[in-house]
Amino acid sequence: MSRSTAAALPVPTTPAQIRNVVLVGPSGGGKSTLFDRLVHGELLRRKEDEGASTALRVATIGHGELAITLLDTPGASDFVGEVRAGLRAADAALFVIAAGSSVDEASRMLWRECAAVGMPRAVALTKLEQCQDDYATVVEASRRAFGDAQPLQVPILEGDKVTGLIDLLDSEIHGPDGSVQGEPSAEQQAILDDLRGGVLEAIIEESEDESALDRYLSGEELDAATLRDTLRAAIATARFFPIIPTHWASGVGVSELLRLFEAGFPSPADAWLPEVTTPDFDEFGEVRCDPAGPLVAEVIRTTSDQYVGRLSLVRVFSGTLSPDAPVHVSGHLEHVVGHEVEGHPGHDTDADRIGAISAPTSGDPQSKTSAIAGEVVLVTKLAHAETADTISTPDQPALVQAWLLPEPLLPVAIHAASKNDEDKLATALQRLVAEDVTMRLEHNVETHQLVLWALGPAHVDDLLARLKDRYHVNVEVEPLKTSLRETFVRACDVQGRLVKQSGGHGQYAVVKVKIEPLERGAGIEFVDKVVGGAVPRQFIPSVEKGARNQLEKGVLAGYPVVDVRITLYDGKAHSVDSSDMAFQTAAAQALREAATESTVQLLEPVDEIVVTVADDSVGAVMADLRGRRGQVHGTEPAQTEGFTTVRAEVPQHELSRYPIDLRSVSHGTGSFTRSFVRYDYMPAAQAREIIGS
Repeated sequence: MSRSTAAALPVPTTPAQIRNVVLVGPSGGGKSTLFDRLVHGELLRRKEDEGASTALRVATIGHGELAITLLDTPGASDFVGEVRAGLRAADAALFVIAAGSSVDEASRMLWRECAAVGMPRAVALTKLEQCQDDYATVVEASRRAFGDAQPLQVPILEGDKVTGLIDLLDSEIHGPDGSVQGEPSAEQQAILDDLRGGVLEAIIEESEDESALDRYLSGEELDAATLRDTLRAAIATARFFPIIPTHWASGVGVSELLRLFEAGFPSPADAWLPEVTTPDFDEFGEVRCDPAGPLVAEVIRTTSDQYVGRLSLVRVFSGTLSPDAPVHVSGHLEHVVGHEVEGHPGHDTDADRIGAISAPTSGDPQSKTSAIAGEVVLVTKLAHAETADTISTPDQPALVQAWLLPEPLLPVAIHAASKNDEDKLATALQRLVAEDVTMRLEHNVETHQLVLWALGPAHVDDLLARLKDRYHVNVEVEPLKTSLRETFVRACDVQGRLVKQSGGHGQYAVVKVKIEPLERGAGIEFVDKVVGGAVPRQFIPSVEKGARNQLEKGVLAGYPVVDVRITLYDGKAHSVDSSDMAFQTAAAQALREAATESTVQLLEPVDEIVVTVADDSVGAVMADLRGRRGQVHGTEPAQTEGFTTVRAEVPQHELSRYPIDLRSVSHGTGSFTRSFVRYDYMPAAQAREIIGS
């Protein structure tokens, strides 16, 4: 019988009866298949390419009296936001790696992030039958990637089939279902004798249990209960990492993994908790994983269901969540990323009540009467709660420090495909932004474009697919425009003249101005040097207003003019026909008359980018930056060993595809940040193309 149709899930009454485990790893490693095995107890499908999985999958299963919530994360690097959400919901991580394959940089990065917060980890090796190396070589590769990783079992291979495991901890032979299969053979006993001592020493040493160490060194055989306690203590230090060999076809290793979750991984009561403050960032007080404590929970993921509406995946860190209870919802992403995030303004509201609560399962969610500290549950009707928001009580509002959010750096300009789509687009985007905190929505007031900022091309495809399939809105991608500027590059004197006196009330204004370029960043200066009343005093502000309005509109290619001094030194007026509007128009005309390709140049925005890349890709990255008209300012060792930081300034126009190209040129090891630094002259060839268009 599959677990999805088995008896009802156990209802935990204490955090000790809960385990939360996140599965992470690269696409194609067998992660989703292993998730299916663990959740259903049987193989549902053979999935060679897991790249199609773009969302976090969650299911709670029963294992004895334990409720184990498993979170299957996408393997593609474009969905690292979903991975980090899964890490926040979990108390331990299982890295799923195909034996014989190299560990990708994304997995190494996540391993380092887990290490930074002390999250216990283990490694599940899959696809053992495809590995041409012996198991010792595979284990050694895992150690090089992950540090002090130690095998708890050794696979038994008969040809290309995995028929069981040699358990090094219990000195037993396990069948595919985890049952004990008799005494070890002579060959198997030799493996036990060769490997078991080193594994036990590593466990005991990292557990920091001096009593167990003394007993072991004195030659005493430690009993099974002591070994399990020692194993849990060693894993809890986040310095000992078990390796479990698994086989998706036969189910080998599934029972051993479940036993590891129970006996080796921490309960929420023993796990790391995020920082909690008040919504005003004041001290909140001690937060412990206690069902009787103050309510502190976090929205891990938000989706929309056509039947139940908004559905929130919630991790309860403290207190107890009850249906129909009033709650305070708080979100302040700007505090995490250091700037205002369009589409995610800071918010605090007491307008929500908890809807129905259920445990996520592979089938229909199982209703719950409450959710205690440590549980991961589904909650309906949280109308104002977005992903990464905090849920607390109105009389004791809290704010959980949000998880590390990746910066979306790939811009894509879109527009509605039809008038009907345009009517629905704003609402659909609002819902999409509430669901996905790793995307950014920008309404560029200068280019008049709607820009989605995403983590990569697969993320873009997923966002557009969600707009179409979930919200029935079709959009089209259009070329991305860059916000340019114009500036005068040489001084010139020019006259603006408006004379309309054909009868009746006319228009008359003449202005003479000198236009001078200023240094970058100086802004716009207007200087009045009129003498003798050539331009009456009441019309001086009119000249300035007309000049500034024209500079804002542009004088050559329609882009705002910056860094220029306009000096009004002479002019003429008529006692009857001169007016405010006449002098505004004359001033604007003067600037247009002065604008030629010899007096005005285009400026393009330049960003500083900081690239962190593996040492062996530094040369390729620097060459690529120079090919983008970039100026490389230097390199320095990065905080991560084996990596280098490259600093450069690159025109924004050259960075529109940089997240994609960097991934290629760095073989997946590169990451970068970008920030605007200044406007600089655009090369004449590119400028002529824009002016000509």
